[in-house]
Amino acid sequence: MNIKLFLSDIDGVLTDGKLYYTKNGEEIKAFNVLDGLGIKLLQSANIKFGVISGRHSEALINRLKELKIDIIYTGNHNKLDIYNKIKKDFALEDEEICYMGDDIVDIPILKRVGLSFAPSNAHDYVKGFCKYITKRQGGDGALREAIEHVLDLTGKLADILKSFDV
Repeated sequence: MNIKLFLSDIDGVLTDGKLYYTKNGEEIKAFNVLDGLGIKLLQSANIKFGVISGRHSEALINRLKELKIDIIYTGNHNKLDIYNKIKKDFALEDEEICYMGDDIVDIPILKRVGLSFAPSNAHDYVKGFCKYITKRQGGDGALREAIEHVLDLTGKLADILKSFDV
């Protein structure tokens, strides 16, 4: 398998999908460090990572910048148009891309990519379009689980684990 790009939704995948607000109306998001390290492992294997999210949040942008993610599309409800733009910009075929999503807005992309993932708490409709359903829930290491699966399928996981003396 030759995956060159891992794309993901955010809310419900990297987060638990719940919306939290301060008393001033500022949005707060919680991210699992397991997923953050997973993204770093993916990047170390020369597989790009990007996000397509229907919502925009400064908390999200800050976390993505911290992880040095440069493929960021937020506030876009027509995810398929963004997916096609990314595919064209990076001269990739569907088979070279994997995607993780949790709700029906993700289905058009999930139907096209070479490898599709959903967290265990994704909407039931979505699960029917995915090749792999993680054991973990969104916001609780589901992305990390999917990333490790991709690294294993591409033959890169063993070397990465060795670098951590595992």
